[in-house]
Amino acid sequence: MKKFINTVDSIVQDTIGSFVNIHQDTVRKLPNAHVVARKTIEKGKVGVVIGNGSGHEPACIGFVGKNALDCNAYGYLFAAPGPDTLLAAIKEADQGAGVVVLISNHAGDVLNSRIAVKWAIEDGIDARYVILYDDVLSAPKDEPLERRGTAGTYFNYRMAGAYAAEGHSIDEVVAYVEKIRDNTRTVTVASLPGISPITGKEMFSLPEDEYQLGVGVHGESSPDTVKVEPAQALAKIMTDILLEDGEYQKGDELLVLVNGCGGTTDMELLIFCGEVRKYLESKDIVMIKPAVGSFITTQEMQGIALAFCRSDETMQRLWFSETDAPGFPKL
Repeated sequence: MKKFINTVDSIVQDTIGSFVNIHQDTVRKLPNAHVVARKTIEKGKVGVVIGNGSGHEPACIGFVGKNALDCNAYGYLFAAPGPDTLLAAIKEADQGAGVVVLISNHAGDVLNSRIAVKWAIEDGIDARYVILYDDVLSAPKDEPLERRGTAGTYFNYRMAGAYAAEGHSIDEVVAYVEKIRDNTRTVTVASLPGISPITGKEMFSLPEDEYQLGVGVHGESSPDTVKVEPAQALAKIMTDILLEDGEYQKGDELLVLVNGCGGTTDMELLIFCGEVRKYLESKDIVMIKPAVGSFITTQEMQGIALAFCRSDETMQRLWFSETDAPGFPKL
């Protein structure tokens, strides 16, 4: 294994320390917890928090900022942060109007976040949680709670905080987070696996002439494969999967994420995005200005996550809202 690290045990400390030092004008680290928080959180605003394992950078430390997340509880490599770390994030984000905890649907994240929310409520905080799921190939459509959270959670990371910043109540924020989630679908393709910093081994194996469809954000393998195809054909395959599952129709205005999984070049992402746009246009479906880049990664895994979110005027306003979170592009 070749990675530019010191030791496996120091990855979290080294990463979060360097990140906060670079962005000290907008974020800070809590003294006794691996939590990245906004330096200034508006009083009376509903707080928005996410907990996640490290190894997916810039997610989610890079998503802390104005009109975005208020706090990120940062866990060990591909492991959920503990309830105590999450509770520290909730308390920091609480400015009197309650806190919404976003949970990407993975067992450890769900368990620890639920415990932290329970503790927060016992401490007098109006804390709620919303489980995010978007990975269409991880479970049938009629079993949404069995679907994993993957790159499409980006839409909530980008817009939930912006919605909360408009002064909405905690009930309204929860409902809007659910609306974003329910309009989101994601499918991921990989051409090469990432390498775990813990084991030094590839996360899955793949024949040279195949892509893997449905790979998870932690490198979870999938039985679904396709032969290597040009970008045009692959974009059509993946778009069709999303259009069918999300029941997107002629005239819909879609927010689109073309997410690199860590080892994918911008050249490839741009080519792929162009093919998605052309195919959607052929279906008379509108692509709102997309987010294209590597935002939620799996080490050096070569792959692309394609995510759609059916939008309205409010959602588009939030999508384009100003933010100083370094992990979000200026659209």
